[in-house]
Parts: sequence; C-alpha cells; structure tokens
Amino acid sequence: MKISKIGFIGLGVMGEPMCRNLARQCGLPVMAFDLNPEPLARAAQDGVVTATSMADLVGNADVIFLSLPGGEQLETVCRGADGLLAHVRMGQTIVDTSTSPVSLTRELAAEFQTKGVGYADAPIARTRQAAQDGTLSIMVGASVELFDRLKPLLDFMGSDVAHCGDVGCGQIVKTLNNMVLMETVQALSEALTIGQRAGMDGEVLFKTLMNGSADSFALRNHGMKAMLPGVFPEKAFSVDYALKDMSYALDLAHETGVAATGALNADASLRKAQELGYGDNYWPVIVKGIAKAIDDNH
Repeated sequence: MKISKIGFIGLGVMGEPMCRNLARQCGLPVMAFDLNPEPLARAAQDGVVTATSMADLVGNADVIFLSLPGGEQLETVCRGADGLLAHVRMGQTIVDTSTSPVSLTRELAAEFQTKGVGYADAPIARTRQAAQDGTLSIMVGASVELFDRLKPLLDFMGSDVAHCGDVGCGQIVKTLNNMVLMETVQALSEALTIGQRAGMDGEVLFKTLMNGSADSFALRNHGMKAMLPGVFPEKAFSVDYALKDMSYALDLAHETGVAATGALNADASLRKAQELGYGDNYWPVIVKGIAKAIDDNH
C-alpha cells in the first residue's frame, strides 16, 4: 500500500521534534495526538494537524508512529478500550519508536498481524538535540520489505537507521545498548570515586583515561559533562527512566538464562540513587550513591 498520510502519537521530549521533522520534510500530511495540548500547538506551526482522538488519527493515517514513555503506555495505547487495536484497518502500519519490552513488542506485532496491520519496533538513541537535528540512531525490527518501505520516513528523523532483524530485534539492540552504557557509567563511577579518595584529581583521571583503552562515549559524554562537574539536572533522562530500561534488560537476561551480574550491579546503583531522592535527576547521579554507600560502610 502506498503511504500517503502519517499519524504520530506521543509528542513528548523526543516525539515532538521527531514529529515536526517529519511534517517539515516528508511532503505528506501529518496528524498527531497527545494528552498535552502544548506540544500539539507548537507542532501546528509546522503544519501538523491535531487529532481529536486516537480513533480520529487512525482514520486519517496509513503509518502511525508511537513515541511513548515505555511498555505500560504502549500497552494502553494499543490494547486499551479506545486503543489502536480497536480501530486499525487492514494495510496500516504501526511503528513504535519507544523503548519497550521485547516480549510485549512481539505479542503486539502478532495481534496487529491478525488484523492485517504491519508492526515495526524502531527505538531511538541519542539526545533531544539529536531529535531536533534529525540525527537520531534508530534500530529497527521488521521484515526486510517493511523496513524498506519505512526507511525513507525514518531518514527524516535519524542519520543512522539500522535494520537489526525481525520484529523485536530493534528493542533487543536498544535494551542492550542501554545496559552496556549503564554498566560503563557504573564502572566510571567506581573509578572516579576510588581515584579521588586515593588522592587523584578527577579531571586528570578522566582526561588521561580518554587517551587509553578505557576511552568510551560514556566517558566523554556522561563522565566529562555530568559526573565530573556534578551536574545532574531534572527533565533529562532520569534515574526512574533508567531503571525502567534496566528492568527490560534484566527481564531479557532472565528469559535467555544469563546471570547478567554487571547489569545487576548497575541496577543496584540506580536503586540506591532513587532511595537517596535522585529519581528525577539525570541518571549518572548514581556516582553519588556509590560514594554514599562507601561512607555508609565505614
């Protein structure tokens, strides 16, 4: 089926700029739905039409993009009484750009398939600025045929669009990406705390590590920009959100029979930060919890 109309559900921190990039560049009419009227008003400046309901949006879209906080919201949007499964028609396609559980993704794909509706998971990575610039990394789980149909649209939102395999594989890659990142920040938190307590200047430590085999994106981004200066703002990717993503990784590890001890350690540090009242703060704040745990043990 030819794609002639686009729908977008969820205009949050990442969804709004993604939707606006689509509207500005794809050359097709875009309709959006969100419970918050403010991003819809801003998106209207780029020609995005506000849907009165999800049913209204489904009736006016061939491809429907979702950008939601997580699996709970995804399930509500899809399976709710007024959700997508209640309104979709044969030939439509759902594209979930949220970070969602692999098992739920595959279940929903099967449910939509019974209605003749295609389903792709296309979780995103990188920052809000990347979402604004259209330079996100997008990891796609879909058939080769569906990926080829969607890629031109995804290219308006991301600079690195990868086909990772069948449905669910995009979520596997995103989940493991976040798991490895969080484990790396856990290691950096331990190194910084140990180094400083042994009399080392933290900046010298991190800058020198950048010249060696311990160099990483996490060191240059999370380490240098957040952990070292101690800047952990709210309204960034928070401890609470990081815990949600880590739970998906641990569920996947359990399903595959892997102990994932590194992930469990990072999960414990995130929970410690949450206990200390940092749930809304940028998640590399786990370094504070690691330092506090050391003090508590002495």
